Amino acid sequence: MEKRNWREALSKTRIATFGRIASLFGVTDLTPQFWDELEATMIQADIGVDLTLRMIEELRGITRSDGITHGDELFSQLRSLLISRLHVPYDEDLPTRPIVIILVGVNGSGKTTTVGRLAYRWLQSGKQVLLAAADTYRAAAVEQLQLWGERLGIEIIKGLPGSDPGAVVYNACEAAVARGVDALLIDTSGRMHTHHNLMSELEKICRVSGKVIKDAPHQVLLVLDATTGQNGIAQARAFSETIKLDGVIIAKLDSSARGGVGFAVVSELNLPILYVGMGENPQDLIPFEPEAYVDSLLAITTEEF
Repeated sequence: MEKRNWREALSKTRIATFGRIASLFGVTDLTPQFWDELEATMIQADIGVDLTLRMIEELRGITRSDGITHGDELFSQLRSLLISRLHVPYDEDLPTRPIVIILVGVNGSGKTTTVGRLAYRWLQSGKQVLLAAADTYRAAAVEQLQLWGERLGIEIIKGLPGSDPGAVVYNACEAAVARGVDALLIDTSGRMHTHHNLMSELEKICRVSGKVIKDAPHQVLLVLDATTGQNGIAQARAFSETIKLDGVIIAKLDSSARGGVGFAVVSELNLPILYVGMGENPQDLIPFEPEAYVDSLLAITTEEF
């Protein structure tokens, strides 16, 4: 996605919160009031209290060591710090075929739509994909995934309403091997992160996939709704305590007035953001770009990046 498109997609976030952060860094003295306002605005942007305090302390240290006295001189340092907080080492090499990718998240996070969009990305790269509807509790979820399958021409493995999700996953893994596909994408039931029985079920789903395909699942991705703010951190933490997460996909980023949740997720859980969802079309799930993301959040008036 071009940087200008990133900027358009993140306009709500920039205007509501990060724009206020950028506006603080004018030709102004670095007074106690400046630091107080910067701290409050960063917290309001959902960056998180702990990370905000650490970054404020780092910025203060830079001003002392470099002799910086005005906000405009410090702006590039803020940008660099924000970008650095989004880089997490991640091994993208997944040589195994079929690759098993399980998507998890709470109800309403945009998970099923994200499965469809991720399948579209695989198809665009010339790969063969199979979908599994392991959300057996909601008929609407299966129907939604079925529509994606019909739209993209992808087969879906599903079970009867209320059937065992583990059985669906087992059958899907066997089908993926038999058909020789490149990737099996598994949509799971949306669950509240506080529901221990359903969270334990995720463990079972992961174990079942590994019985059929070696080292499966190869990726477990958490789908977070950007509009949930700091509650998304609690969700991510609960899921990571139950199963091993490999990364995060932030959905509905263009609908959020606060875009700092990504910084908090990376900081607190050390999970990479792999994709973001912005828009309504299949192609609107795009790889995460830290530099474009930060520049689009902070560039309230500048036209060049």
